Amino acid sequence: MFENLSERLERSFKILKGEGRITEINVAETLKDVRKALLDADVNYKVAKTFTDTVKNKAIGQNVLTSIQPGQLMVKLVHDELTTLMGGETAEINYEGHPAVILMSGLQGSGKTTFSSKLALFLKKKKNRNPLLVACDVYRPAAIDQLKVLGEQIGVPVYSEPDSKDPVQIAQNAIKEAKQNNYNLVIIDTAGRLAVDEAMMQEISAIKEAINPTETLFVVDSMTGQDAVNTAKEFNDRLDFTGVILTKLDGDTRGGAALSIRTVVNKPIKFIGTGEKMEAIDQFHPNRMADRILGMGDVVSLVERAQEQFDEEEAKKLQRKLAKNQFDFNDFLAQIAQIKKMGNLKDLMGMIPGVGKAIKDMDIDDNAFKSVEAIIHSMTPAERANPDIINASRRARIARGSGTDIQEVNRLMKQFEMIRKTMKTVAGGKLPGMPRFRK
Repeated sequence: MFENLSERLERSFKILKGEGRITEINVAETLKDVRKALLDADVNYKVAKTFTDTVKNKAIGQNVLTSIQPGQLMVKLVHDELTTLMGGETAEINYEGHPAVILMSGLQGSGKTTFSSKLALFLKKKKNRNPLLVACDVYRPAAIDQLKVLGEQIGVPVYSEPDSKDPVQIAQNAIKEAKQNNYNLVIIDTAGRLAVDEAMMQEISAIKEAINPTETLFVVDSMTGQDAVNTAKEFNDRLDFTGVILTKLDGDTRGGAALSIRTVVNKPIKFIGTGEKMEAIDQFHPNRMADRILGMGDVVSLVERAQEQFDEEEAKKLQRKLAKNQFDFNDFLAQIAQIKKMGNLKDLMGMIPGVGKAIKDMDIDDNAFKSVEAIIHSMTPAERANPDIINASRRARIARGSGTDIQEVNRLMKQFEMIRKTMKTVAGGKLPGMPRFRK
């Protein structure tokens, strides 16, 4: 996500020369390259021009402090303007209403049905809502079944009327069902089309008019670039939606939709999809996204994801085991499971400042842990609980059982021992070069 744009912007800032002040002369080449970088990222031309003009007006004549370089000041100005371009403030969901009703709209293939389920899980876990999913896509084969399967995965009920072809009536009946059964949130998945057409617009407009939703969200595939922005404008002209959801931001997207859509439709981006898993959803924070575009990482979001998987009681048990040097392969396996729940590995690593650029061309497979897990699962319970008993003959047997070779097993054993030593040192309160902590 945004790798090419980040790299181009970094090169642009290196062009900037000068001492003491930023002038029209020494900033012109930099902003010319910034504009090209934005256009290459599929940002709307008018948006890119307005953006660079605004940065230029704010930059010219600014004094450069002795402690920073002109390029560093330009990074700050571009960061602030990127944040403003994407909305400035984080946009929250409106929960007013009994129940609150969220109407999902978008083209077929944008990930609307899947994201309806992701949103239900997110609001259930993080906002303590009691959601009801509603299947109003009466045209796409298996759309109702898909929503039911996803609803079962996340533990959220799905309201459907398989024999009905009237989405307006289905939506109205679902809201009555929610009121009767104390669901305080209704998320309505509607039908999409392969392109914007009059029949589609009339239908979703009729649903909106009949149920008067608290939120109308437009789901858009961010990989479609400017087409996504144009489609959003057409939907907004008819629906006047309240917010945008960008899906597939973990893919090979140039990022133009994220940077253009807020300006073109003047509606906030509220959520983004960051992977295929049901937990792969983030609230959209413009300042954090600006950090990532400029290669600064996003440590706050990384910590938030880690905290979501954090179990206080398990952490205390692990702390006690570490202090006694009893960390074993069962604990190691549990830690891997927690990391996998946090989302796409490359996306997670990209949140660490400075790492995004280093891994840009690396193919980091989400199945990278598979061979490690296979090796651990090939161990006996006694071996997992007491790694010190794993001798050469046991390693050979483990390699055969896991479909790996002895070198991979030896490498894992060596890495595990290093991890165990490091964790014991940290748990004991003694880091290299530091005195032991005393209570």
